[in-house]
Amino acid sequence: MSGDGALVVVGDALLDRDMDGHASRLVPDAPAPVLDDVVETRRPGGAALAALLAALDGTPVVLLAPFGDDPASAAVRTMLEPWLSVVPLPLRGPLQEKTRFRASGQTLLRVDSPAGSAGPAGPEAADAISGAGGLLVSDYGRGATADPRLRGWLAARARRAPLVWDPHPRGSDPVPGTRVVTPNHSEAAAAAGPGQLPKGPVISSAAAAARRLLSRWQVDAVAVTLGAAGALLAAPGSAAPLVVPAQPAGDADSCGAGDRFAAAVAAALRAGALLSEAIIQATAAASEFLAQGGVARLPGPQAQATAPGAARLAGQLPPGSAAPPGTGTEEALRVAGAVRRGGGTVVATGGCFDVLHAGHISMLTAARALGDCLVVCLNSDASVRRLKGDGRPFNTAADRAAVLTALACVDCVLIFDEDTPAAALRRLRPGVWVKGGDYSGQDLPEASVLGAWGGQAVTVPYLDGRSTTGLYTAAMALGEP
Repeated sequence: MSGDGALVVVGDALLDRDMDGHASRLVPDAPAPVLDDVVETRRPGGAALAALLAALDGTPVVLLAPFGDDPASAAVRTMLEPWLSVVPLPLRGPLQEKTRFRASGQTLLRVDSPAGSAGPAGPEAADAISGAGGLLVSDYGRGATADPRLRGWLAARARRAPLVWDPHPRGSDPVPGTRVVTPNHSEAAAAAGPGQLPKGPVISSAAAAARRLLSRWQVDAVAVTLGAAGALLAAPGSAAPLVVPAQPAGDADSCGAGDRFAAAVAAALRAGALLSEAIIQATAAASEFLAQGGVARLPGPQAQATAPGAARLAGQLPPGSAAPPGTGTEEALRVAGAVRRGGGTVVATGGCFDVLHAGHISMLTAARALGDCLVVCLNSDASVRRLKGDGRPFNTAADRAAVLTALACVDCVLIFDEDTPAAALRRLRPGVWVKGGDYSGQDLPEASVLGAWGGQAVTVPYLDGRSTTGLYTAAMALGEP
């Protein structure tokens, strides 16, 4: 199977299991809690989780990982099949399972089952790697990345396609030519080897560890993830590292955040982003992932897939653009789905929002009051040009989305490329569609679309005399002699 320009993820797959309950008493013979009302959740882990996260973001993905004939292997592959392609590598023995026992969201214990050993990769793996548009090695220390032939294929392809290496303390060193390595702080410190790192701020020790790794490995850059502090990017010859702060995520379960970061870096580089842009995008993506519930918000095994590469609507941010938190089809669909599952009402509105003014704020605030979340369907740059003329928009889609997501009343922004948001609405399926009072509900082309699932198109009061065109005309008049 050829990679065909896809993001090829290579590494160790796992089956992650969470046993969630609550604890209000101790066992009689030991200071250990009794876990009651336990609910089991299963999901792909390791490289399989990284591959799934990239695929859910709209990136075409091929996963190369060891799988066997055991139940855990079958379960993980079933969960992945709707979203991405799998090229199985040989596995001697069962796929490893990691089971967390948790009380009210707090992990009490983790149990790791025995793991099988990876066998040698074959020609299908070589074919997938040779056609990759980007590569992500998600090393979980189970032996998949130690295969000499596999490492040779990765090094050869790294000369033509960006390779991101997410390391593990028990894993293999990155191959020469790796574009960036993405350890967390403790992994970077351990890999840096003996010798004391600077005391004081975590940024100082992370920078020192990154410098050591740059001298040890034949890689272009090292990006150290720092949890709530964000990420630090160091490259040879740079006078100072780039530090990208993270957005606060509260007390979220951090499981999967590193995979989300590495997958986002690899997807951005594959799309043509500069390395600094990729790190900025990935830091925002990891923060958003945690803020929205992390691995608890992943689709279940029965979730239905879209067509390959169609997880994002056309017309979203171009490669290399920094997507602000709360932007994107994936986020919008997840937020809307969570609200519906909780019995809430999803509200949507749409427009160009080229120069935000008081009329927009009034309408958006009123729309948010009608339900439990507000998704703004935003016209792409191309769509605005078709509707408003070649001089528009004044601000790019990325900038317009950033302004909108900064508003407390806006939960998500979904960018669409068509002249109307009808296609976006069919995917979002809001309960209420809102326009300002200068529209007639009967004239809205979206009204018939909403009717297909029982949604309602409404108008809200609109402040007269406010419009982007009016503001522009007044501004031009001020400049005239």
